Amino acid sequence: MNVIEAIADWSCRQDQFSPRARELARIAITDTLACLYAGQNDFSSLAVRRAFEDYLNPDAGASVIGGGKAPAAIAALLNATAAHAIDYDDNFQPGMSHASAVLVPALLAVADETNASGGRLIDAYLIGLQAQAFVGMGVGPSHYTAGWHGTSTVGCIGTAAGVAWLMGLDEAGIARTLSNAVSFASGTKGQFGTPIKPLHAGWAARNAIDAARFADQGMRGRIDILEAPQGFMEMFGGASATGWDIAAILSTQKHVIETTGVMPKRHPCCGSTHMIIDALADLREQHDFADAEVVSVDTLVGIANQRNLAYELPQDEMQARFSMQYCVDTVLRNGALGVRDFTAERVAQLTDPARLARITMRAYSAEQEKDTPPAERLPHRITVTLKDGRVLEAERKLAKGSLVEPFTSADRLQKFVDCCAALPNARALFMQLEMLDQQEDLGFLIDLYS
Repeated sequence: MNVIEAIADWSCRQDQFSPRARELARIAITDTLACLYAGQNDFSSLAVRRAFEDYLNPDAGASVIGGGKAPAAIAALLNATAAHAIDYDDNFQPGMSHASAVLVPALLAVADETNASGGRLIDAYLIGLQAQAFVGMGVGPSHYTAGWHGTSTVGCIGTAAGVAWLMGLDEAGIARTLSNAVSFASGTKGQFGTPIKPLHAGWAARNAIDAARFADQGMRGRIDILEAPQGFMEMFGGASATGWDIAAILSTQKHVIETTGVMPKRHPCCGSTHMIIDALADLREQHDFADAEVVSVDTLVGIANQRNLAYELPQDEMQARFSMQYCVDTVLRNGALGVRDFTAERVAQLTDPARLARITMRAYSAEQEKDTPPAERLPHRITVTLKDGRVLEAERKLAKGSLVEPFTSADRLQKFVDCCAALPNARALFMQLEMLDQQEDLGFLIDLYS
């Protein structure tokens, strides 16, 4: 048995996920819908909508954010772009991806066309998320560090498994889907900070559906393409790729959402800034210092994180989301980061070269990262020097929102309401989503799309 066959076998054997896994999936789906709504008027979302306007049809297909309907693959493209547009969507370490921004729009589009229940949507989400973890574990950190955007590579392939399952494909069909999706995997992190980055999620969601549709018609590639010569691991993981343990895949019982989890974001910017921002908040809570007291801030992050944050002096809102300097400085000013801090006007107002020069960013060495087992994680560290001579230090291995330090129900509701501020019934919709597993269909989401 090869890796794709093992993932397909595991996917088809799942008939009852634990209540905890289902709860965590529901929470992730709800968080993603909030991000999707909040991102609908971003430049990237509107550009993609205009480009595919001819596909919009009010009488057929799946619902599209902003109104209208389109064929499922196009609806997934538009909705996933919006879900990732403002970088508020969750992170998933095993897949090196924004897992839910691809998964949820792709699955919702198929669910919309097939009138699937909320419970079936949750099942498909859990299958797709675990498949992302399985694929990601084989190419390991080297895939991401090399510059591949896991959201549009691993995310596409893993999501395809969930889509195929939701469409009712059998084990062989899911395997064909996974193989097809490998040929669609693409997206480089060199595009971070530009409007096309959100489109990576949109394209991955569309590709996942197309991979399953092709598979349903018998289209197939090499079923061993993940580990084959010139296959996914060799091409996308390189010499440092970890490879797969097929026995471990087949014997997986506890879902990855319960053991590792997905990480909802507390801040609407690149996740590479989040441990530093949370460590800064920890320091301010402990020492109660003001922005005016800060002389300098030094940050230490991973190599891939440093490479993600390429803009010391951002020129627009997209670059600001990938600027450690802008994000830290804005937190020092305001105590927090919000969606409104990432508009063109706000970035122009807040980008002060003298202030941002106070903030530096360093990365661990390649040797330090190589010598640290993945399970241990190197912490992100912050050092704040104050005018009175005090030097304050803090570190974090995880940002807020992890299984270790999860959001409260109040946190989740607050983020949902903030993202859906223009939606009159946001609180009521949140409460309906709390009962997603019991919903016979997903028609109650119509107000979200309008």
